[in-house]
Amino acid sequence: MIVKSDIAHPDEKVYVVDDDPSARDSLCWLLNTEGIDSRAFASADSFLDAWSRAWVGCITVDIRMPGKNGLQLQEELNSRSNLLPVIVLTGHADVPIAIRAMKLGAFDFLEKPYSDGDLLTSIDNALKLGEKINQAEQERSRLSSAVETLTSREREVMYLVVEGNTNKNVANRLGISDKTVEVHRSRVMEKTGAKSLSDLVRICLVLGSR
Repeated sequence: MIVKSDIAHPDEKVYVVDDDPSARDSLCWLLNTEGIDSRAFASADSFLDAWSRAWVGCITVDIRMPGKNGLQLQEELNSRSNLLPVIVLTGHADVPIAIRAMKLGAFDFLEKPYSDGDLLTSIDNALKLGEKINQAEQERSRLSSAVETLTSREREVMYLVVEGNTNKNVANRLGISDKTVEVHRSRVMEKTGAKSLSDLVRICLVLGSR
């Protein structure tokens, strides 16, 4: 049984991509009995037409479908910086293709016929990962917005401080006074919400700053 965690997003869904109507309906019914919202798509193209980077949850995708197959769908999702964990559903003959999907970043693959229990366990784990990814993305967005409020000089001071420079060294590098560096540093801490130098370093690491 899937138990929603306390951090689960209210819009969390399992996005089911499968050209087989009975397979789609069966999986959506199974998820409904577990209290998990789902949304079904009959093709990769219909899914991609609706896809949004803001979606939260996970994706189950059948490998063999008319048009784009599951592997091609994943390749397209990768090009769009998709954040949803992908579970690949495959027949025995498709295992080499599923392994390629794993190399492309698929969260898991299940070989048919699989049990409801195995599928639900995989989905449960994928949803938990999706929750963590969503939280990290929200934190990154918040920090990015905060850093964008910094002036050019404040960013220079932040980078130099994070590199391990003292206020005096920063002042010498930028040709300003120690007092001015202190003022800029204080504003950086205030705008980013950093409480310490280690917080500031973490912010720069999260954002991939230099």
